[in-house]
Amino acid sequence: MLSRRRTKRRKPVAEINVVPYIDVMLVLLVIFMITAPMLTQGVDVELPNANAAPIENDESDVLVASVDKDGNYFIDIGGEQSAISLTDLKDRVSKVLAQNPRLPILVRGDKNVPYGEVVGLMVALQGAGAPNVGLVTEPE
Repeated sequence: MLSRRRTKRRKPVAEINVVPYIDVMLVLLVIFMITAPMLTQGVDVELPNANAAPIENDESDVLVASVDKDGNYFIDIGGEQSAISLTDLKDRVSKVLAQNPRLPILVRGDKNVPYGEVVGLMVALQGAGAPNVGLVTEPE
């Protein structure tokens, strides 16, 4: 007897294996979730609404840094206010924050001062170690 070999013809598979695509998409999602917060740049501030109620502060000491319409910088620590250069302001604020790191810091800027002056003050405060800076506004 002759043995006959049966040869089966395989049919082509018409299905696509999507599991590797799902793995790749999940990896990309994780990468974007990790890198997206790193792309945000700027100074972290908590901006109050102009028509907000005053903030009740249980601490009597507040550090207030101000810029007047002429671009002069002032620092007010516990009622003592004096004109100061931006580099001296940064040094004094870093010394005060070394003693009291939870001291609230507020920025007062004249409405006629250029926006860059206020941003420069906020950058100097951030460089001195201020984690949060509040902006002072007049109620409407």
